[in-house]
Amino acid sequence: MFTGIVESMGTVESIARAEPERPAARLTVATRLDLSAVTIGASIAVDGVCLTVVELDPARGRFAADLGPETLMLTTLGNLDPGARVHLERPLRLGDPLGGHLVAGHVDAVGLIVARRENGSALDLEISVPSNVARAIAPKGSIAVDGVSLTINTLADMAGAAIFSVTLIPHTLAVTKLGGKALGAAVNIETDLIAKHVERLVGPYGPYAAQGASAGAAGQTPAVPMSIDVLKRYGVVR
Repeated sequence: MFTGIVESMGTVESIARAEPERPAARLTVATRLDLSAVTIGASIAVDGVCLTVVELDPARGRFAADLGPETLMLTTLGNLDPGARVHLERPLRLGDPLGGHLVAGHVDAVGLIVARRENGSALDLEISVPSNVARAIAPKGSIAVDGVSLTINTLADMAGAAIFSVTLIPHTLAVTKLGGKALGAAVNIETDLIAKHVERLVGPYGPYAAQGASAGAAGQTPAVPMSIDVLKRYGVVR
């Protein structure tokens, strides 16, 4: 578990690309982050992706992690090149301050930066994401962009996609790489952990209500109109 508060920047030293006979890639990162308490098998977030440390050299400030097929398919890590900067965060410990929000390091989708606007000393970004991901996004809620905890300003539904906006304050611009992202740049998106679970619980009782019995005929759970009575009936709330 992480908080979305970047502790340090790292630099990609190497990435062993995936091949058909070797579907995983190995990513090696150099950093000034204190790795003395990190052990083989521990977790570390790289650009918002929870990875397992498989090689470690604390004295030289280096660690390596394997990127599995799912990680390569659903995140931006497979496109990194040597010299690229990455956000790093060690796992949250019980009792540590929760300065950002609860972040699992499990990326939901890759978003694209579609607008950049200076806002005084801050920078506003608009990011496009698939519409299915937008169900767990709420204005004034939290979201992790490349592992950085941000507050959502606005959300607009589009055809097959959605666009949300965030503001990067001067401190965020100084300690992360988000301010240097160009239009069209890809970023890892993790929606709010609690919102995802709530959407999973209540989703079957609303989105397909108009389809009625046809949803059941297609092998899906027949939907019913959402109401507090329905939620009580199925034990979602008391």
